[in-house]
Amino acid sequence: MAACKRLLAALALCGGVASAQAAEPVVVYSSRIDELIKPVFDAYTQRTGVEVKFITDKEAPLMQRIKAEGENAKADLLLTVDAGNLWQAEQMGILQPLQSPVIDANIPPQYRAASHAWTGLSLRARTIAYSTERVKPQELSTYEALADKPWEGRLCLRTAKKVYNQSLTATLIETHGAEQAERVLKGWVNNLSTDVFSDDIAVLQAIAAGQCDVGIVNSYYYGRLHKDNPALPVKLYWPNQQDRGVHVNLSGIGLTRYAPHPEAAKALVEWMTGPEAQAIFASVNQEFPANPAVAPSAEVASWGSFKADTLPVEVAGKRQAEAIRMMDRAAWN
Repeated sequence: MAACKRLLAALALCGGVASAQAAEPVVVYSSRIDELIKPVFDAYTQRTGVEVKFITDKEAPLMQRIKAEGENAKADLLLTVDAGNLWQAEQMGILQPLQSPVIDANIPPQYRAASHAWTGLSLRARTIAYSTERVKPQELSTYEALADKPWEGRLCLRTAKKVYNQSLTATLIETHGAEQAERVLKGWVNNLSTDVFSDDIAVLQAIAAGQCDVGIVNSYYYGRLHKDNPALPVKLYWPNQQDRGVHVNLSGIGLTRYAPHPEAAKALVEWMTGPEAQAIFASVNQEFPANPAVAPSAEVASWGSFKADTLPVEVAGKRQAEAIRMMDRAAWN
């Protein structure tokens, strides 16, 4: 009888340890602004009881931190923006495949790594913004056409140092080949009305102020400004609707190579690709859900629908180095 009691006590203890381990927080290293991701994690904790701890920094320091930690990993997941960054993390060897039929069903293949190392969570269109006071929509057509003579002295761009523009350039190379893509870039630089800006908000404000007539921006930056100022004299235009479609990139997440809690992390990612979390992404940051079954917010829907480029977004990573060299040659600073 005593032996039986000891066995039962041991089993209870083991069960208690297992429960404690199951309840341990999932740790996310995130390059997203806290207020854009915290509502998602809070909703998950409320639904499941599992705490999500996140550490915020720029993507490069976070990736180096994961690499340095190695087998002593603290982070279960890396969350960052742009497929170029996610592809780089994969090449560094700091991610591992996350095989999940749930994720595969929720997210289209062009928004996931072929290796399953990462998946998209939310989408943004890098599209054309134009002045409603000085430009008629029918004057616009494609990204490439902004390199033509009619736009000389009328274009604003963000710095080439930002990965968003590197990814756009990478898709131009993939679509047209290096020679034609470089002609487009040189045409854009020639048509600049002013020095490049540090961020997309500044590009939009410059268009509104009359410093330029058109620019290339991520759609959610427009959403932020337009929400605060519905009278903003700037609108979005969806280019290349007669050929490949609008360039779309994403924010996404990957399972770290030595994740301490891989199953708990997998459960979180599966939930993040589902309807509840996708709706939060859509409403908080004016992004498009990566899950096509989830509708965008009313604000985003008001901008109109468009055909998106179907190129796998990991092309942005594979051609990133080539894109950076080309931007340098084009004197895009």
